[in-house]
Amino acid sequence: MRYTTLPNTNVKVSKICLGSMTWGEQNTEAEGHAQLDYAVAQGINFIDTAELYAVPATKETQGSTERIIGSWLKKTGKRDEVVIATKIVGPRDFVKHIRTGGFTKAEFEDAINKSLQRLQTDYIDLYQLHWPERNTNFFGMRGYVHDDEERWQDNFAAVLGHLEGCIKSGKIRHIGTSNETPYGVMRYAEEARKGAPKMITMQNPYSLLNRQDEVGLTEILHRENMGHLPYSPLGFGQLTGKYLEDTPKNGRVTLFPQFSRYHNDNSFEATRAYNEVAKKHGISLTQMALAFVTDRPFVISNIIGATTVEQLKENIESIHLTLSDEVLQDIESVHERIPNPAP
Repeated sequence: MRYTTLPNTNVKVSKICLGSMTWGEQNTEAEGHAQLDYAVAQGINFIDTAELYAVPATKETQGSTERIIGSWLKKTGKRDEVVIATKIVGPRDFVKHIRTGGFTKAEFEDAINKSLQRLQTDYIDLYQLHWPERNTNFFGMRGYVHDDEERWQDNFAAVLGHLEGCIKSGKIRHIGTSNETPYGVMRYAEEARKGAPKMITMQNPYSLLNRQDEVGLTEILHRENMGHLPYSPLGFGQLTGKYLEDTPKNGRVTLFPQFSRYHNDNSFEATRAYNEVAKKHGISLTQMALAFVTDRPFVISNIIGATTVEQLKENIESIHLTLSDEVLQDIESVHERIPNPAP
């Protein structure tokens, strides 16, 4: 395994992070524990979760992923060996069963206390805002459409103030954003210059099918010393190639057709082209897609997910693959022809 540190900290994390959102829905507790055992044995020390999970979001499974991680931590006693990242949901209709108050002091305290209880720990290493409170473009939206009737008020300073109180209490150690835009990242950075706690990471979708963050966000990350934590580096399994000739019965998109953002015609065309690049160079499409993401200079840790230990094994082994200049040139040729088919 390879390691780096979270920006502005001395926290060492593996360059591959274990994502967990299927645990409690597609995966049982025993399967989640098996993935954790295997990943940690391979040197992974970074685990990402959220109060929302398992996915898709339902009242019945909400919080189950954190509980599975918590029972593993209690069973193994490995809390000090791993870095735990989790998230608070933003206000949206589909999460009203979790909370409705937005990023208020009371909601932060409630969310963090419940996450700590489920995780069976007394601190969270990295606490993230799962998505912004305001109206903006994320979750598959290409462009921003302004809402003249939006009631949201600029509250970046207040949000950081609430989080600062949680840091001082010892319940969380560092903070980050998720599904955020250049505007939001810069506003948080501006408040940090005034003395507020600094957002050190941004967790957004990033893959061969979605490199939109390179347009504006990655410059900010470099200049503001923040790190990218890419999720969906395989585009919900699209970049494994398994959907090109078949429709796997247990595939996420087969089970949950609403998760179709990586399954439009252009995404299939791009995936076929990337598959040809992988074949040309004699490498796995899955590992090529993951290695590309892992080695981007702005990426701190690549969040992988799997539903079987066999999938997890192939994903983790991508850490040993370094793409040649020839492979990278062929990837860029596809990207120039079919850029960002899956926002």
